[in-house]
Amino acid sequence: MSFDTALTTGGHRTRMQIAGFVSFTFLGYLCIGLPLAVLPIYIHKTLGYSEIVAGVIISLQYVSTFIVRGISGKQVDTRGPKPVVLISMIGFMASAILMFAAFKTQEDRMLCLVLLAVTRLITGCAEGMIGASPINWAMLAVGERHTATAISYNGIASYGALAVGAPLGVLISEHWKIEYIALWIFIIPLTGLLYALSKKAVTGRFKAKPIGFFKVLKLVAPFGVCLGLAGLGFGGLSNFITLYYDYFHWPGAALCLTVFSVLFITGRLFFANQINLRGGLRVSLVCLVTEMTGLIVLFLATHPHTALAGAAITGLGFSLVFPALGVEAVKLVPPSNAGAALACYGLFIDLSLGVTGPLEGAVINVFGMEYLFLFCAFTILISIIIIWRLLQRKGKNRL
Repeated sequence: MSFDTALTTGGHRTRMQIAGFVSFTFLGYLCIGLPLAVLPIYIHKTLGYSEIVAGVIISLQYVSTFIVRGISGKQVDTRGPKPVVLISMIGFMASAILMFAAFKTQEDRMLCLVLLAVTRLITGCAEGMIGASPINWAMLAVGERHTATAISYNGIASYGALAVGAPLGVLISEHWKIEYIALWIFIIPLTGLLYALSKKAVTGRFKAKPIGFFKVLKLVAPFGVCLGLAGLGFGGLSNFITLYYDYFHWPGAALCLTVFSVLFITGRLFFANQINLRGGLRVSLVCLVTEMTGLIVLFLATHPHTALAGAAITGLGFSLVFPALGVEAVKLVPPSNAGAALACYGLFIDLSLGVTGPLEGAVINVFGMEYLFLFCAFTILISIIIIWRLLQRKGKNRL
C-alpha cells in the first residue's frame, strides 16, 4: 500500500510540510479549547442552571463528533481532505456566530441555553470533520511512510491547542467581555479557511474499491479497543488528578498535569520514528507497559514528588500509543479507505474519554479515590494482553 505522490525532498522539509497540514488541527482545537473552561461556569453561575445541565450541554459536542467522524472519513476518501477541512472551518465560524448570539440573549435563560446547545452540536460536527482530515492530507502529500509522524504531530497540535485555549479563554472572559471568546472563535477558523483555500487539493488515485464503513470498523476494532483502554489511563489522570491530590492533601496538581504534557509531547517529537523502525505493535507494547508502570507509581505514591514521577512516566508511555496503533490500523485497509480507517480508529478514543468521567467516578465511589490509578493500570494490562496476542498471531503468519 503506497501513496507515492510524495512531495518530500528531505526529512526537515517533510516535517515542515506535515506541520503545515496539522496546523488546521491546531486552529480547530484552539476553537474547541477557548470556551472549554468558561462555558460550564457560565451555564451554572450566570444562567443559573445545575451542574448536571451544564454537563449535558458540554457533552453534546462529543455526541455530534462521534456521529460525524464516520461521515467525514468517507468524505475524505471520496472527495479528498481539503473540502472536509474547509467545511470544518466554516462550522467553527458558524458556532462562533451562534455563541455570540447566545451571550447577547442571556436575559432569556432558556433561549440562551438552546443557542448554546446548538453551538455545541455544531462545534462537535466541526471537530468530527477536522479530526483525521489533516492527517490524510499530509499522508497524501508526503507519502504513507510518514503516517506515524503525521499522526504524532497531529496529536501534539490538538493537545497543545487545548492546553493553550482553555486558560486563554478564562483570561479573555476575566479581562474582557465573554463575547470576545466568540469573536476569536470566528477569526481563528477564518484564518484557517483562507490558508486551506491557498493549499493544493490532493486526492488519492486508487485501483481498489472502497470497502464498507462497518467492515472498516471491524478491521480496526482490535487496535481501537487497545487505544480506548489506554485512554482510560490518560483520562483518569487528566480528569481526576486534582481531586486525587486534594484527597491526599498534596500541593501541585497543576504541575503534575504539566509534567505529563511535557513528557507526552517529548515522546511524540523524539521517538515517533521508532514506529517505522520497529513496527507499531512492538512500540505500542513498550508504550503500554511504560504507561502502566507510571500509573502503578501513582497508585503507590506517598509523596507528591513520587506522583510527579508517575505522571511523567505515564505521559511518556501514552505518547506513542495512538500513532503506533494507528499505523497498524491503516495497514489493514486499502488506500481508498485510509480516511475511514483513521476516523473509525478515532471513534474509540472519543468513546473512551466520553466514559472516563462516569466509569472512573463510579470506581472512586465504590472502592475509594486511592484505587483510581490501580484500576487504570488494570485496563492497560488488558491492552497489553491483546497486543501480545496480536504480535504472536503476526509472528505465526510469517512462518
